[in-house]
Amino acid sequence: MSTHPWIDFDAGVVQRMDARSWMRIGEAYALCAELSGTPLVPAAAARLHEVALVRGAQATVAIEGNTLTVEQVEGIRSGAFSAPDSRAYQERQVRNVLDAFVRLNEMVMSDREIRLSSGLVCDLNRWVLDGVDPDVESEPGTIRTHSVAAGLYLGPPARDCQYLLERLVDWIDSDAFRPQSGGAEERRDAFALCVLSALFAHVYIAWIHPFADGNGRTARLLEYLILARSGMIPLAAANLMANHFNLTRDRYCQRLAAASRERDVLGFLAYGVEGLVDGLSDHSAAVREQHLHLAWASYVAEVMSTFPTSPASERQHALVIALKQGESVPRVDVPGLTPQLAQMYARTGPRTIARDLNRLKDAGLIEVDRRGVRPRIDLMSAFLLPTSN
Repeated sequence: MSTHPWIDFDAGVVQRMDARSWMRIGEAYALCAELSGTPLVPAAAARLHEVALVRGAQATVAIEGNTLTVEQVEGIRSGAFSAPDSRAYQERQVRNVLDAFVRLNEMVMSDREIRLSSGLVCDLNRWVLDGVDPDVESEPGTIRTHSVAAGLYLGPPARDCQYLLERLVDWIDSDAFRPQSGGAEERRDAFALCVLSALFAHVYIAWIHPFADGNGRTARLLEYLILARSGMIPLAAANLMANHFNLTRDRYCQRLAAASRERDVLGFLAYGVEGLVDGLSDHSAAVREQHLHLAWASYVAEVMSTFPTSPASERQHALVIALKQGESVPRVDVPGLTPQLAQMYARTGPRTIARDLNRLKDAGLIEVDRRGVRPRIDLMSAFLLPTSN
């Protein structure tokens, strides 16, 4: 369009992406494949999804200036926290985004073939703005009818917004973002195009600025939906780029501004992909830690099964499990590691802890030296070189 020539709906720009960005997309693909194929115990999986939901919601509103913390958002989600009247609007913003994520998850779980539409994007805007600001210039979920500016950026004329929004959703769901390859490469290419289309949708909503308010939150929800519906990105990972944008808020604003100023979206695409990989790497590390502890707990139970059943063996088992990887606990602090242990040792004599530690050391489950007591979880690192202590 003549006033905003960078809004050109041209996906061919990705052919100019540098090798590093393509390698990062490949890394993200590998990490998603790893996460998708890794089983977790139900409690751990539920916790991972809950943390992702809370952090995604907090990040989505924080970029817009909401000052509620992750802990407070978690409290809103659980019902343990209620904001004071002066910040009730911030709580409403959070609740709206949490509810929107839940709705989108339900939509994706029931229909992976969700088609984008201007009406759906308007719904996203209505969900995030519902009840937040009664004095807003336009009804939530309706295309703006007046000019808007975001900082120095002036949005397209209001008369063009409906057309541009319809062009956007049709473009994202067009062949421009469908793989042309076949066979083994098709899924990999589909993943790359999905990630890029989500970032394109994000930046184009920012450029078009179709609503009087809530465009940023709407863009991030649309990005989430595009990633989540793909079936190639775990739901717990679909809002990782929003977390990245919040954690690097200054760069987020700079990249968006540069994209329109320089009429080139490549910098924003590379920046978003970088954040996705960082977030997926953190998720992968968390999942590996869960598996490490499951393997350790299983090994401890196997070793302890050779001990005669008694209150002593139950106490010793609880002691090993209470020790944390990579941490040495002073001998004097061991009985108080958990309330359960403290209760167990309250019924024993002063020499009991020494006997317990000796028995566990002989079994190869712990090490004891001048620094204290630590578990032999390093035994689980079968493919790593041993580290010096």
